Amino acid sequence: MRPSTQRIWLVVLLLLVGVPLLYPIWLGVASAFVADDGSLTLFHVVNVFRDPVLRDGLLNAFLIACGTTSIAVCIALPLAMLSARTTFPGKPLLSTLILAPLILPPFVGAIGMKQLLGREGAINAFLLDLHVVSSPIDFLGHGGFWLIIVLEAIALYPILYLNLVAAVANLDPAMEEAAINVGAGKWRRFFKITLPLIRPGLFAGGTIVFVWSFTELGTPLMMEFSKTTPVQIFNGIKEMEASRSPYALTAVMLASSILAYTIGRFFLGGKGHAMLAKASAGAGPKRLTSSHALLATMFFACVSCVALLPHIGVIGTAFAANGQWYGTILPSSVTDNHMVQALTHPLSAGAVRNSILFAGIATILDCIVGLFVARLLVRGTVWGRGLLDAMVMLPLAVPGLVFAFGLVAASLRWPFNGTPPQWVASIFALLPADLSSWAMNAPLKFVGDILGPMPNPIPFLILAYAVRRLPYVVRAAAAGLEQTSVALEEAGYNVGASRWRVMRKIVLPLLAANLAAGAILAFCFAMLEVSDSLILAQREGDYPITKAIFTLAERLGDGPGVASALGVWAMAFLGIALATAAALVGKKAGAIFRG
Repeated sequence: MRPSTQRIWLVVLLLLVGVPLLYPIWLGVASAFVADDGSLTLFHVVNVFRDPVLRDGLLNAFLIACGTTSIAVCIALPLAMLSARTTFPGKPLLSTLILAPLILPPFVGAIGMKQLLGREGAINAFLLDLHVVSSPIDFLGHGGFWLIIVLEAIALYPILYLNLVAAVANLDPAMEEAAINVGAGKWRRFFKITLPLIRPGLFAGGTIVFVWSFTELGTPLMMEFSKTTPVQIFNGIKEMEASRSPYALTAVMLASSILAYTIGRFFLGGKGHAMLAKASAGAGPKRLTSSHALLATMFFACVSCVALLPHIGVIGTAFAANGQWYGTILPSSVTDNHMVQALTHPLSAGAVRNSILFAGIATILDCIVGLFVARLLVRGTVWGRGLLDAMVMLPLAVPGLVFAFGLVAASLRWPFNGTPPQWVASIFALLPADLSSWAMNAPLKFVGDILGPMPNPIPFLILAYAVRRLPYVVRAAAAGLEQTSVALEEAGYNVGASRWRVMRKIVLPLLAANLAAGAILAFCFAMLEVSDSLILAQREGDYPITKAIFTLAERLGDGPGVASALGVWAMAFLGIALATAAALVGKKAGAIFRG
């Protein structure tokens, strides 16, 4: 491809990727600095720190993120050290089980944990039967604050684990050999050599966990904990046209996420230490024996049991008959009625159809755009590809809550609502009268609306899913292109084939497995997207799966049972999809969760 053609494609792809991502974020943040008379002001942002309710919400969000990240590190680091450096009985199975949280969004797991940890829950019943306690323990005290931290830590530690296990596996054993030769003990070697060398992996995974938990909306909502910034933003959406407070909260949350990333990069994400050539001692993982093997197996087993508790609670709630799992260790009566209703109930069945439709269209868009982006990144030579790569990966760093809020802000502005900015209006004034009138009066109002009396959020949901899951497809396609010799494409050109024919007959067949893996992951995680679904879908007819689960969980009667059953179906679906993706591209499927 000629450099001039590459530059054209670069500009087109930058606009195609950057505008849908950056414009909503800009609208959601910039409005926080605009006064009622249109002038610039810091009043609304400063008011976030003056208002005790908003200030406490920000503090709680920060404490949740700190607690979640700390617990996740304490779980993931020893797991990674053992997994990368040792073998022990049961390791293959246990290494799979500890990744179980990846198939269950934390807010769905909250349903099961509330059932297990309530005053009449299974764990209290178990403790009472053993006479360990004389009265039920209030595990959900203080609005479930500590349970939110535990739930999010359990859900997110696999992301940190995948980063750390890769970092530990890539360590040069020569460094530790040298330390052993000068008499350094285990702990000194760990703090002086191992920890500094794995610091980039710790930063990459820790940043994702911190920002994710700092901006997590679903779990606090499910736990009815409203004293946190994400929930305050969610509750303020209906006031966006009359109040600047939601905009200010969003701006502060985004700035806090960026600040946390910057601080973390300064302390943890610096340039990695250079390593020597591999030493002879690095022949492979050490096989543990006797008591050490037993301890390693028990540690992995204990973490697996804790990690599976939300799944057990959700499955138990899904199969328990209404009102038949209170004050008992196991449900006193079981039924498959909830599992059937999850696929036939008007709300849940419609939500399943909606999610398949929205996620399917978003995935198709991602495959088309992702293939062209990956091809330019891998095969291109034009300057500026790094900017495109950064733009594509940016959705992984931008909180979903901020992006979803920005889409709501965009739906309230021209060209979807209202009138254009003055400088745009002056350009339209030069057009013919009919065309000018059409352009001035929200020409894209018919495309979509979120907060109007007759909302149509479908285009915004599809856009949100596509933008936020594009990195998965790009990374998968790029990995396939890097492993495919360019000589195969050149051979096609040499026999006179056009670029489109080479793409169709050579490139696509060679990338089929990688594209399929990326598409599967993008589709599944789009179906289970939380923040975008909870914020953008305001009418039951438009609910995706996650919004239906949240709504059903709040209903009396069989609501929690049907919501849990829908979560079980989602778990099964995502588990099969992840296994399929891993089979298509091997162990590299786990790389999508690494920073």
